[in-house]
Amino acid sequence: MSNEAPKLYVHKPKKAQLKKHLQQQSRSSPPPPPSPSPSPVTSSSSSSMESKSTISSSSQVPPTPPKESFARRYKFLWPLLLAVNFSIGAYLFMRTKKKENIEENVTAVTSTPTSAVTTASVSNSSTSHPVVTEPVKVLEPIPLDQQRELFKWILEEKRKIKPKDPEEKKKIDEEKAILKQFIRAKSIPSF
Repeated sequence: MSNEAPKLYVHKPKKAQLKKHLQQQSRSSPPPPPSPSPSPVTSSSSSSMESKSTISSSSQVPPTPPKESFARRYKFLWPLLLAVNFSIGAYLFMRTKKKENIEENVTAVTSTPTSAVTTASVSNSSTSHPVVTEPVKVLEPIPLDQQRELFKWILEEKRKIKPKDPEEKKKIDEEKAILKQFIRAKSIPSF
């Protein structure tokens, strides 16, 4: 006992409190089962040991209640999680609707006449937006010399292509033959 280092207690009771506690325990006839009850002491070393045991038993922390499930511990997060998921779903749904509307606009624009300014209304489930198309500008024809230079450049690019299979090689050869005919012709047909 003399070789042991002294133990430090966080909540060390006063001597007066220990005496009151010992007197209360000696007066009560049946001691509670979890805490050991001290008996009358005859030697000083045994009394110090018993007082240490009563201090340690009285300073023990009661057992912790069982943990709640994950869902119950974080029940305030469920509404937030549902709102975020709903928002993401709505965003993705609206984004696909926009893409479909754009595709409908493109088909509506290509099907309308291009000589004058027209408005086409695209049907949408919530609202309809008028689409204004501008007239197609008719460009001046490209001179024959520039067309021949363009055909020569295309022919050079076709020669650089490495075909992967015989069918592709045959197709490229046919295209090159057509380009050579256009280059050699005196007049190039307009498309």
